[in-house]
Amino acid sequence: MNITQHTDYALRLLMYLGACPERRVTIKEVAERFDISRSHLMKVVTELVTKGFVDGARGKGGGLRLARAPAQIGLGDVVRQMEPSFELVECFGSGSQCLLAPACRLKGALGGALQAFFSTLDRLTLADLIGEDGELHASLGLAPSAAPSGRPTITIRPAVQDR
Repeated sequence: MNITQHTDYALRLLMYLGACPERRVTIKEVAERFDISRSHLMKVVTELVTKGFVDGARGKGGGLRLARAPAQIGLGDVVRQMEPSFELVECFGSGSQCLLAPACRLKGALGGALQAFFSTLDRLTLADLIGEDGELHASLGLAPSAAPSGRPTITIRPAVQDR
């Protein structure tokens, strides 16, 4: 399984914005920080704005910021909305021509793996990735925010069982 570069950039951008809650961030700033093409990043930003993850403002004093609190942005939701397809193999799509289809168990195995992948992502939010210990700020070369000190851990919440 591999997520597209588009989704990777979306997640990086969201983390960056989450690390800078006190101000708007420019596309130029993010593109330079991650050494990403500005035009490619603009496409990512446009989609994130359209899907309600990012608030963008043009003009003087404009820029980007999260449209919701980091704790309200689920990673599974972001990946589902940014990825164009989850057809891991041909038979996941319509019009499969695979000769193995009548007797194949691979589709079920891969479907279960994909479900487990999303089950894990669905228990995480952007807030889990940002943390409160300042490590993300240091990695990004940003001044520490007014976040509480301490060493948080990513907590993967238990999956909710269907009843």
